[in-house]
This record gives sequence, C-alpha cells and structure tokens, in this order.
Amino acid sequence: MIRHTTRPGRLLVLGLTLLLSGLQNAAAQSPRFSGYMFGDYYYVAASHDPDLEDRNGFWFRRIYFTFDQRIAERWSVRLRTEMNQPGDFTSGSKMTPVVKDAYVQWSNDRHTILLGIAPTPTWERVEKAWGYRSVEKTPLDLYGFGSSRDFGLAARGTLDADGRVQYHVMVANGASNGTETDRGKKVLASLAFSPVNAFTVEAYADYEDRPGRTNRATVQGAAWYSRKAGRLGVQVAHQIRQKADGGEDAFDVVSVFGVVRLQDRLHALARFDRQFQPNPKAESIAYLPFAEGAEASFIVAGLDVALTDKVHVMPNVEVVTYGEADGATPDSDVLARFTFYYTF
Repeated sequence: MIRHTTRPGRLLVLGLTLLLSGLQNAAAQSPRFSGYMFGDYYYVAASHDPDLEDRNGFWFRRIYFTFDQRIAERWSVRLRTEMNQPGDFTSGSKMTPVVKDAYVQWSNDRHTILLGIAPTPTWERVEKAWGYRSVEKTPLDLYGFGSSRDFGLAARGTLDADGRVQYHVMVANGASNGTETDRGKKVLASLAFSPVNAFTVEAYADYEDRPGRTNRATVQGAAWYSRKAGRLGVQVAHQIRQKADGGEDAFDVVSVFGVVRLQDRLHALARFDRQFQPNPKAESIAYLPFAEGAEASFIVAGLDVALTDKVHVMPNVEVVTYGEADGATPDSDVLARFTFYYTF
C-alpha cells in the first residue's frame, strides 16, 4: 500500500530540497582564495663575475595570490597577483605586486575560451611535466624565448572524447602582462598527443610581429614519460630573431630532465640544458646571471623532501659551464640553494 506524504512532510521535504539547492549554489558562487610561495637560502660558491662570489642570503623568487570565482554556469573569472624580490644581486627594492592573470573564461566538457591576461601555450605543459618551477624555470622561460602570460584571446581543450589530443591556441598583444605599445600581434599554438596515459608529445610554434622588422618565430618539440615512480622528458627549441638591418639570429636549446621517486615523500630531480649560441640577455637572467658572449650548459640537481603535502624543502645545486668567448673561457657558475616551497 502506498502512503502519501502528509502536507507538513511535503513542506519539510520541499524546504530541505530548497535549502540544499541554495547551499550548493552558494558554494558554487563562493570565491576561492589560494596561492603559494617559494624562495631560497642561496650561496654563490663560484661565478664568472668575481663580485658575486660568496654572496649569500634569503630571497623570495615568487609569491602568488589567486582569486577564483564561478560567476554563472560555464563562466568563471580569475585574478592572480605575483610578487618577487629582485634577482640581480644589486637592487634592494621591496616587493611590489603585479597582475599575473586577469581573465574571464567559458568552459564546457571539452573546450575553454579565455579573454584577458592568461597563460600562453609556450611552456605551460612542459612546466607541468618538469614539475619543479619552484626550483627553476623551464628552458624557454629561463633564457627569454617568450612569456608565460599575454593579453589576448585563447582557446584550449581536447579534440577527441578520450582527451588524448589537446590543443591550446592564442592571439595576443605580444607584450606579456604589460601594455601594448605597437601595432603587431603574436600568434601562438600547441598540439599535444598522448597515445598512452603515461606518454605525451607536444609540438609548439609562435610568430610575433614586432616593430622595425624585428619579428620573431619559435618552434618547439617536447616529449615526456611520467609514472608514479618518476618521469623523464626532453625538449628541443629553435628561435629566429630578425634584425633591423635585414639579418637574423638563430637560437637553439636542448633540455633533458628526470625525476625519480626514492620514497613516498622523497624525490630526486635533475636537468641538463644546452644553449648552442650565446644568449644576448645572459647577464639579465634573474637569480643566476650567465656570462655574455659564450655558449652555455646548465645543470641543476637536487632533492625534494615533502614535510607535508603543502610544505616542501628542496636542497639543490645549479652549475653553468661555458664555451670559449673572445679567446677566453669564462669561469663556471655554482649556486648552492636550500629551496622552500609552500601552498595555501
């Protein structure tokens, strides 16, 4: 025999349903604040610049503070600020926040469209594969091949139902998170394919229309294999920079990285980069200025100790060796660091 719910019972059920629905909607609309910080105690054990030898101290290399909120079904916004201390060994200025992300996005099950200051496809996937931005930037970031952010319109997502073919395209100012100052624009695109869950290959290209016929074009290929026991990856990049006099410069970088799980909360990491031409911005590389006019090889090796899920300490050493420049070989750089990283 079926018993009908009494009127008070129906009202109670209806009230609870409305309350739970309201709580769910409120949770969906509630803002979320998050962030992370990392820095080091560093010691310059050796340097091509004698003035830097024996320098030591503490610094923050990045502080993120992020605001996320869902504003409607399929719509959300992000505002992220970044701060860091100068890495030129001369500036004593205090940290000043800058806008890192400021975008609105629309998403469905497979595609996302972003408008505003948003991540570029230049090294977003490679950085996640490397997994240790807290220790060091990825090669294209470290050597100034591009920017992690730009102001424009972007789309990313998957081209198949299984999510094995991923894309990320963007049309942007080419001014990073700064203000546009010319008529040119930058077009960026990446396509990644994962034939199996543990393995991914990625192809990337960009073209930037710059003032004075100084346009730039970059192509990149990367592949990585990742399992719980560790990961291994390789990256190759080539950039052409046109010069106002009609010539052009080419820059090539090869990088290999690996991470090994030693215990549940202990990993070992290592990376080797090779620059085949001198970097024109070598001396301005933050926290580890390179010698100008010489080809360079970069090595970083260290340990990752997870004190908690949100607090890591990572002792590591960075070494830069050089080829001959102007008839002489610059001295090697050796930077020992005790890196700390925590999220909230």
